Amino acid sequence: MTPANLADTVLSAARAVFETRGLDVAVLPTTTVMERPRNPEHGDYASTLALQLGKKAGVAPRELAAALAEELSGRPGITSVEIAGPGFLNIRLDAAVTGTIARTVVEAGEAYGRNTTLQGQRINLEFVSANPTGPIHLGHTRWAAVGDSLRRVLTAAGAEVTSEYYINDAGAQVDRFARSLYAAANGEPAPEDGYGGDYIAEIAQQILAEDPGLAGQPAETALPVFWSRGYALMLTEIRESLERFGVHFDVWFSEKVLHDGGAVEHAIDTLRKQGHIFEDGGAIWLRTTDFTDDKDRVLIRSNGEKTYFAADAAYYINKRERGFDRCVYLLGADHHGYIGRLKAIAACAGDDPAQNIEILIGQLVNLVRAGQPVRLSKRAGNIITLDELLEAVGADAARYSLARSSTDSMLTLDIEEITRKSSENPVFYVQYAHARIASLLRNAGELGIGRGDDLDPGLLSHERENNLLKTLGEFPAVVATAAELREPHRIAVYLEERVATDYHRFYDACRVLPQGDEEATDLTRARLWLVEATRTVLANGLSLLGVSAPERM
Repeated sequence: MTPANLADTVLSAARAVFETRGLDVAVLPTTTVMERPRNPEHGDYASTLALQLGKKAGVAPRELAAALAEELSGRPGITSVEIAGPGFLNIRLDAAVTGTIARTVVEAGEAYGRNTTLQGQRINLEFVSANPTGPIHLGHTRWAAVGDSLRRVLTAAGAEVTSEYYINDAGAQVDRFARSLYAAANGEPAPEDGYGGDYIAEIAQQILAEDPGLAGQPAETALPVFWSRGYALMLTEIRESLERFGVHFDVWFSEKVLHDGGAVEHAIDTLRKQGHIFEDGGAIWLRTTDFTDDKDRVLIRSNGEKTYFAADAAYYINKRERGFDRCVYLLGADHHGYIGRLKAIAACAGDDPAQNIEILIGQLVNLVRAGQPVRLSKRAGNIITLDELLEAVGADAARYSLARSSTDSMLTLDIEEITRKSSENPVFYVQYAHARIASLLRNAGELGIGRGDDLDPGLLSHERENNLLKTLGEFPAVVATAAELREPHRIAVYLEERVATDYHRFYDACRVLPQGDEEATDLTRARLWLVEATRTVLANGLSLLGVSAPERM
């Protein structure tokens, strides 16, 4: 019986109590949460349902708890229910019932952990969206790891997710990029407002290799070519770097398309119909102060120039018109001011900012080696690139390390620490648990021992087995919570502090395979079920983080 199964049983018992007593069943929740007591002596699981419902039902919580305890005591697999404090329910399960979790996990396989908590939601998830004027750098890389993990977690929770990269190709930064390439091609220093780094010279040489005649041509002739070819080459490099990192985007959306395709004008018409457009000083404004923004925003300047904010408004409306229920933006720390204005756009468009748009802000990341800052990139000038990080630590260590911490705080990665092969390195600790299980299962195969088709769950009665089983049973709820709170790092914390730790403790206390001339027993086979279930949860959890589950280490 998984925690979810037990939660359903508790709700069913509550409904039975309410109906018997003539209480209002409308106050019953659709879901409830089962908690594991800190002290195992208090039982296997605890419920606060009586405390939550007592006042609503007009019954003293402890009295309601007593009725729930009586009803639950007759349910299969529940050995006892005790009332504690003002109305807590402490529930003990039969070992055989807990042991069935191993079968549930193994039979579900790769599907275990998936749930339907977000079923029916269509989510547009935009992240990274670096300007196509240089390589992906370390700051973008954190969002690449977190964003792709979030995509996987949201999908596992039943949402229909489209991952999207917004290409900022309509602003002055791409023009400066083209002028930088033109200068490099002609052996001149970069413009004062241009881009430096060896990559500029590399791209310029690639363009000249295809069209040698560009060198020396007037700027008005050559710049459009450097713009289009440089943009294409840089975007290709960005795509390839992200793919090497295991990050794939469903949609690459061009800002230029918004401007060239009339999307900005369409957005203004849409916002005008909602009554929030006004004109002042020859400019067109959106009255975002109606919705808590700190000031009204210009869409079209008096000279007819469209603002970045106009593109932001058009982009949001475009997403909604493509059928997305919720638009999630993952933005860097320097974009904190965007929260109010983007939510104001949603409100001006007639949407609910609390439901239809979500802005997540991530903090910076620093890279050190033995406590000392890593040198700046020679190729990219003043940044450290994704490709350099991959070369230094590998995709698994990079992804796991970047995704395992909350994005609310700054992150410092030590290259030596995240590549160290020891239990002090979180990614190694989790991957090693999986590899250790794979080795055990190979040894079992070499001895001709299999788990068989039948599991006797009652044999898994050791304290360490019980703890591990309950931990494995929590995985679907961990995934659901990580999706709901947009916190994929919860998966990593669960794998490290719960699954890997409980497995190592189980392995040290409970011998799985026979030694010497001993014969395999039913307990051997039951423990192989548990071992395989643990391997499944580790592999599924690592997959949600985009990290491999190695068979050997």
